[in-house]
This record gives sequence, C-alpha cells and structure tokens, in this order.
Amino acid sequence: MRSRRSCLAVPGSSVKMLGKAQGLPADQVFLDLEDAVAPLAKAEARKNVVAALNEGDWGGKVRAVRVNDLTTEWTYRDVVEVVEGAGPNVDCVMLPKVQNAGQIQWLDITLTQIEKAVGLEVGRIGIEAQIENAVGLVEVDAIAAASPRLETIIFGPADFMASINMRSLSVGALIPDYPGDPYHYILMRILMAARTHDLQAIDGPFLQIRDVDGFRAVAKRSAALGFDGKWVLHPGQIEAANEVYAPSQEDYDHAELILDAYAHYTSEAGGRRGAVMLGDEMIDEASRKMALVIAAKGRAAGLTRTSRFEAQ
Repeated sequence: MRSRRSCLAVPGSSVKMLGKAQGLPADQVFLDLEDAVAPLAKAEARKNVVAALNEGDWGGKVRAVRVNDLTTEWTYRDVVEVVEGAGPNVDCVMLPKVQNAGQIQWLDITLTQIEKAVGLEVGRIGIEAQIENAVGLVEVDAIAAASPRLETIIFGPADFMASINMRSLSVGALIPDYPGDPYHYILMRILMAARTHDLQAIDGPFLQIRDVDGFRAVAKRSAALGFDGKWVLHPGQIEAANEVYAPSQEDYDHAELILDAYAHYTSEAGGRRGAVMLGDEMIDEASRKMALVIAAKGRAAGLTRTSRFEAQ
C-alpha cells in the first residue's frame, strides 16, 4: 500500500513549482496537466513534466501525472508524451472527471500499448480515477472495478458541487445553511466502492489554503470515515494532512500489540485460544482485523513501535 496521506498538486506549467515540490514532505505529488494549466500552455507543460520526472529527485514520493479529461482534445497526447518520455519514472496516471468504466478501460489499453511499444513493464503504471460529477458517482462501482491498474478513487469537490447545483462557493467546507455534512453521502459512496475493490480513497482539496485549521477540521471528517489521504494545494497543508491521516503513536502501538497478542494466544504455545484479554480489553478475530488496518496505516506512514508484547 502506497502512503498517500498528502497528495500535493503541482502545475505542470510552472518549472519553479515542479522543482520546489521535490523537497516537500508530501507522500504523493501529482504533476497537473489539467485545470492548473491554461489551454495555450498544455504542450509546453507536457515537456516540463517529462523533464521534471526524468531529471528530478522525488525522494521516494509517489509520482502521478494528472492528464486532461476525455472530453478534451488533449488527453491522448498527454498520455503518450508523458509515458513514452518518462514512463520508468511515472507511478500513476490520474484521469479526471471519470464518468464510466469505459474511460478507465481506454486508459488501461492505451498504457498497455505504450508499455509494449517502448519496452516498459506491462501493468506497472497505476491509474487514479477522479469522481467529479453526479454521473461519475452513480457509476462509481463499475469504475472501481474497471481495471486491475486502479489504485485510488478520488473525490473532486469543486466540479462535483457545480454538477449538482450546490449553493456554495466554499469548496470542501461545510455549508452554514445545511444542518449536517453535505459531502457525507458522496464520501461514503466513494469509500464503499474503493474498499469493495481494495483501492485507496482520497479526499479532495480545501481551497482556503491559508486556513490550516479549517483544512485540518475538514480532513478529520474524511479520515474518521476511513479515507487514506487528501489533496493539498499549498505546502502549509502538508504537515496537517500527514498528521491527520496517520494513526497516533498510541493507536499504532496498541494495534501492533493486538496483532502480537492474537498471534501468540491462537498458537499452540499460547493455548490455541480464540478470545483472550489484553490488559483490560478482550480481543478476538474482529479485533485483529481492525488492528491490521491501523498497523498498516502506521507502517506506511513510517511510524516505529515504542512497545513490545510480552506473554503472561
């Protein structure tokens, strides 16, 4: 599982920002050829992205490229030029505004053809699907099942809000006139589709980039549901995302203790027991499954244990 607590957007048209992003502590960086790049700058942005991927030091970050959506004239050139030019240094291609499974299948087939043509390992490059309108959300189950290359399903709030005529201009923030979280159903729908197919679920951006407390509050909601990370649009949001989408040290240590204890007590040496006490807590197979989730997130975030299990 790749760690994607913080997914930093970087405009492909800005050589300066492409360089700066390499030294930032984001788990993933996606080099954007879509909304962040003006139509007249698309061709030059492709060249910038290829050069940055080939010549830059990304320090183990997940390297993704967001191409333009399939209703435009730019998508096929985006995919061909980037993968032919920098394929060994591309981890994922992100497709925005996905509306049906066929669009993901098109990208899968195109990637396979390019990989075969230039001698890349077939299937290594992953796909990230961005859900940005009502049609995409209705079709999200089929989209999530469309390709073995799929790694993430991403919520794109701004376009989604426009697609359903939501009466707000505050992207990602709560709406004062609505007595609840207007994004809850959308996030859960994406999360269910993602988990059904063992994919990661990524929350979209929070546009008030200087309001880090607001970003943190919004991020905590999707993290509580089980989302794996969130887009960040500014370096100031990275630390908050990395913190919110990783388990606390206490929770991580506790999860590892549960796994160790369960493994011991279900073994021959431990008495082959199915339910036991760990301190004041009863643990069983369900406890093990929950602990696996927390432990995996902690390991992916680079946490190290500060406690060890000792059999009583």
